[in-house]
Amino acid sequence: MSSSAASFAAALQAARTAVGAQDYPHGALYLVATPIGNLGDVTLRALHVLQLADRVACEDTRHTQQLLRAYSIDRPGDRMLALHQHNEAQAAQQVVAWLQAGERVAYASDAGTPAVSDPGARLVAAVQGAGLRVVPLPGASSVTTVLSAAGSVEEGGFVFVGFLPAKAGERETAVQALAGEPRAVVLLEAPHRIEALAKALALLGARRVTVGRELTKQFEQVATLACAELPGWLAADPQRTRGEFALVLHGEPQAAGSDDGERVLRLLLPELPMKTAVKLAAEITGGSRNALYELALRLKHAE
Repeated sequence: MSSSAASFAAALQAARTAVGAQDYPHGALYLVATPIGNLGDVTLRALHVLQLADRVACEDTRHTQQLLRAYSIDRPGDRMLALHQHNEAQAAQQVVAWLQAGERVAYASDAGTPAVSDPGARLVAAVQGAGLRVVPLPGASSVTTVLSAAGSVEEGGFVFVGFLPAKAGERETAVQALAGEPRAVVLLEAPHRIEALAKALALLGARRVTVGRELTKQFEQVATLACAELPGWLAADPQRTRGEFALVLHGEPQAAGSDDGERVLRLLLPELPMKTAVKLAAEITGGSRNALYELALRLKHAE
């Protein structure tokens, strides 16, 4: 047993103790979130299900075998199935057949939560289409990790876009469309395309972007800066273009005209509590709730 695997022996026992008594139905697909870099981010349920499952389908069998061995989980090669973007439709039918035979099948992508940006969505659709159960196991995700570090998700929520088009013209068109998006936007990018993405995002000028590089890994880096500064930030250090990237384009709520906001608030405030009036005014005008709240306070004080 390697030193890495030995260090997780206690975690395996903890998994059996903590979640082993729960119900794990046969004939179900288990979507297993795996770490995006730090092995310690695996969950107890993930460890238990990876041991319990009759079969493990995964994006890359070699990668997942290394991961399992790191956790001291022994999985014979004939009990694993490669299921990736190039064979997902065909491999999904094999998984459905195993489930119909009453087997438990776990699916793991190379890192993070399956079926979000990684393969798995077509597998889930095929399993559900066959009337079989899908059991999601929450865990590591680059999307929620970078959002939590950006501090930009307010009342409007966020939009997950993932990878923009690889072709320059299509990518710039996509960025121009994002310029009008008032909510935070999550983007993903590979190291060989990060400079091209930075160049496209620079067109958004002063709009803020949080860059998460090598999240959860030894050389993790998180920085927030103006989009116009992103190409220069990358160029300042060759290390900054290495690794996987998750980015948050900060939201820019569209400001309502002061006349519109004041007019709507003057109609609503006499009839409704202030918070409710502000919420409705924001929905009606598309304005910033914080700005409308400050305006409501001024109107109240002026009475």
